[in-house]
Amino acid sequence: MSEELAGLTVGLIGAGNISRIHAASWKAVGARVLVYSLEGAEELAQEYGLEVVATRDELLAQAEFVDIVTPSATHKEITLAAIAAGKNVICEKPLTLTAADSHEVIDAAAAAGVRLYPAHVVRWFPAYKAAYDAIQAGRIGEVAVARFYRQASSPAGAGWYRDVARSGGVIMDLMVHDLDQARWLCGEVTTVYAVQNPPTVDGVSPVNVAAHVTLTHESGAISHCRATWGATGTTFQTGFSVAGASGVLKFKSDGDTGYREELQNGGAAGDLLIPESALGESPYLTQLREFAIGLRGGPEPRVLASDGATAVYLAEAARASMESGQPIDMKTFVSTGAVA
Repeated sequence: MSEELAGLTVGLIGAGNISRIHAASWKAVGARVLVYSLEGAEELAQEYGLEVVATRDELLAQAEFVDIVTPSATHKEITLAAIAAGKNVICEKPLTLTAADSHEVIDAAAAAGVRLYPAHVVRWFPAYKAAYDAIQAGRIGEVAVARFYRQASSPAGAGWYRDVARSGGVIMDLMVHDLDQARWLCGEVTTVYAVQNPPTVDGVSPVNVAAHVTLTHESGAISHCRATWGATGTTFQTGFSVAGASGVLKFKSDGDTGYREELQNGGAAGDLLIPESALGESPYLTQLREFAIGLRGGPEPRVLASDGATAVYLAEAARASMESGQPIDMKTFVSTGAVA
């Protein structure tokens, strides 16, 4: 364990898919990890050497801060409980399922004097960080057009993902990463236009679905995001192309770029697929270490609660665009607080 993180005790809430890579990352930095979950805690603890606690209150009493890796619809309630206990919080994306709820938890954290970080891990993936740095350095000039894509084997055939009230659908659950990237690389967003095929019916997402969102940025840049939940066995892939006045940045996770993504063990089983860096340190580990150092008074990490709220706001606007068939003006769009 680094001196900066000596004696760290993390409270992990949740024991589903993403919990495993969080657990492995915390153990890699030498943290003591307590875990509480309605199900799966014993198995996770045995696999990664964690300590199971019987109640959430017990975890909140012992942990230095909380890492929430539960289903999306529970993020708000658990985050508010942790804040009420005076704990700093790391929360998996999306921060909540509506921008109104995101701002509620941000306001609660501010009032309690605690910090809240949303786990938008793509900001730590080397290719995306390299693109950000290149744009900031002016290497491609002013950004004009950007494209982002992300596809995975659909998790919607089982569990809570098909229920849009619980997952937010493919845009909130999967594309939210690239909505954050589009804003990070291209700047603030002024309009959002979205389509999805097949459409969501009666609040139930199709098992296999593709969504397309076009963003206009304050700079005049246009970005396009595509997210796909494909048939079981679909290879997890991501990529981008960012064109500026004097150059183009390109990345494909399945390309021979010296950096690639590969699936975790068991990833081909058709449930949620989680990319892992095959070159150097896991971005999840880098992210969580940066968060922990920030929570101990170190430099602020590269993503803040306000960024998580804005990504949710853009996803919510995308859903409103799909419902109306019209572009959404972000200067006037108001989060309704309705999930589906």
